Amino acid sequence: MNNGTAVEFRKVTKNYGSGNVLDGFDLSIPAGKIVTIIGPSGCGKTTLLKMINRLIEPESGSVFVEGEEISQLDPVTLRRKIGYVIQQIGLFPHMTIAENISVVPRLKGEKKQRYNARADELLELIGLDPMRFRGRYPHELSGGQQQRVGVARALAADPSIILMDEPFSALDPISRVQLQKELIKLNERVQKTIIFVTHDIDEALKIADLVVLLREGNIIQMGTPAQLLDQPAGHFVREFLGTERYGEYSI
Repeated sequence: MNNGTAVEFRKVTKNYGSGNVLDGFDLSIPAGKIVTIIGPSGCGKTTLLKMINRLIEPESGSVFVEGEEISQLDPVTLRRKIGYVIQQIGLFPHMTIAENISVVPRLKGEKKQRYNARADELLELIGLDPMRFRGRYPHELSGGQQQRVGVARALAADPSIILMDEPFSALDPISRVQLQKELIKLNERVQKTIIFVTHDIDEALKIADLVVLLREGNIIQMGTPAQLLDQPAGHFVREFLGTERYGEYSI
């Protein structure tokens, strides 16, 4: 790990044609933490996430992953090193749960015995009995179970960084709260860098080690949930988080 920094943006600019979404943007994300990115629609949250695995390229500036400038890396190789979990889950319907989890290890040429054992290990980790679930197909699982499998698939190649884009937003409230708690417990065990985009402020405050609040492509405040609530950097932070939340999460 590069001085404890997992991902770094240096002077990054991105323009979709109607003005800059990001303009000389700088951000350093520490390794091994859950970092949530929040802000109004159009503030650059998903753009940031997709730049990390080169689904979107900047006009200028540099993005570094574990000390390497990613423009110098093969995009496919880079993406196989980074886990990615999205709202739509994207499990392959014709594959069993074990096959879905093992997609990237298979593409990387791992031996069958190894990736099958890894699939069972990950099913245990996410709370699904391998004996019951490894041979099932996605349509036989609930939404919450499918999203757990999505998390397991992201962990399968043992990446140090996992990107999550609104991963729980399509779930019912009970499943969502359960998965939030499980993600916190899971990362205490696996110690990944998880970069988590969400529109849900409660979710962002609940799961994060660090919160990054964006507005129009700029960082308004970055800190622990307690810091944002106890020491808000101005009126916008208080308004965005909601004045009724102050005191609710304070430590």
